[in-house]
Amino acid sequence: MTHSQDSAEILCIGTEILLGNIVNTNSAVISRGLADIGINMFHHTVVGDNPNRLKDALDIAFSRNNIVVTTGGLGPTYDDLSKETVADYFGVKLKLHEPSAQSIRTFFDRWKRQMTENNLKQAMMPEGCIVLENRNGTAPGAILEKDGKIAVLLPGPPREMTPMFEQQVIPYLQKRSQQVFRSHCVYFFGIGESALESKLRQDIEKMQNPTIAPYAKEGEVMLRVTASAHTAEEAEALLKPAVEMLQSRFPQYIYGIDVENLQTAVVRALHAKKLKVATAESCTGGYISKRITEVAGSSAVFDCGVTSYANEIKENLLGVKHETLQKYGAVSHQTAKEMADGVRRISGADIGVSTTGIAGPDGGTDEKPVGLVYVGISSEWYNEVLELQLSRGYASEREFIRYLAGSHALNAVLKAIKEYQ
Repeated sequence: MTHSQDSAEILCIGTEILLGNIVNTNSAVISRGLADIGINMFHHTVVGDNPNRLKDALDIAFSRNNIVVTTGGLGPTYDDLSKETVADYFGVKLKLHEPSAQSIRTFFDRWKRQMTENNLKQAMMPEGCIVLENRNGTAPGAILEKDGKIAVLLPGPPREMTPMFEQQVIPYLQKRSQQVFRSHCVYFFGIGESALESKLRQDIEKMQNPTIAPYAKEGEVMLRVTASAHTAEEAEALLKPAVEMLQSRFPQYIYGIDVENLQTAVVRALHAKKLKVATAESCTGGYISKRITEVAGSSAVFDCGVTSYANEIKENLLGVKHETLQKYGAVSHQTAKEMADGVRRISGADIGVSTTGIAGPDGGTDEKPVGLVYVGISSEWYNEVLELQLSRGYASEREFIRYLAGSHALNAVLKAIKEYQ
């Protein structure tokens, strides 16, 4: 039996979300997961810790969807009322689930902590529900199904919610459909969303299976290519020509497929060709080093990063000539080149990359305005200096300029790696 009409609404419960005290990352995780298995998502709702408003929100959500996924409100305190409200909505009572109660007792014993009696509230589960084990906390989740309606109750903390959702909820919901959905994410740098979309508009409009959907990121674009079929193999066969079409049309802009971000693409490419990179950063202040070392395995390809804000460090450590700084200034083509050469020399890396610029809000001139950044690449086989104007005229854009400068630097490293024979 297929359920192609399935649609879901996310109902995030918590006054702290409404007040902006925490960022709601759960909705993004759930939306992506449901999209991957072909469940439509048309609404996200946030409601405070109030049973009457929560019941109203459930009424509205189930009036337009057959699946409602809630997060939060499963804890031990008096204002954690998700289970009580959903159970009442479905007309069932709460009953102690002894395996969950035992798991909670074991959790407190393991950490040698005194368990207060209200913690057992978390083990009170709606009768007839599927209990979702919480392997990262104390509050179990639940799935209730009645009269064609499904309520999925998940804990609020992302470290608990995400594995429960991915390991237990997705397989449960996936069984409802004979269709298999597969996606590949194609990542672009150096072309804007509107420019890319205009070049692909006809392709996007005529494609039905697979489909292509654009998403803008900070200085980047991601195209999600999705296909549905009866088997994973059939879906992949549908995806392959669409992805190959994008690769053949935009080779200069695509930095990776299913690769998450630029720094991951860089680390993987360095590993593949057994190369090392070193950084010399002025305006980015260590941003490139930070992003590279966020990636597991980066220690094998990254030995050294120098944050050379002061001209004295550029001279004495990196070997930038005093005459260069005097004649051209710290923010210049020449200084960027000598910084990249210098960090490659002192580190012994295969590739040196540098950044120097004016991130603002002060320090700009008519000749060298805020947003002017130079990125230098030094290697035995490939050398380049990019001159970039990264200001968009926004207020408080310092971090944007620094981040985008780092992205251009990482993309330049990728270009150098590709040139290596």
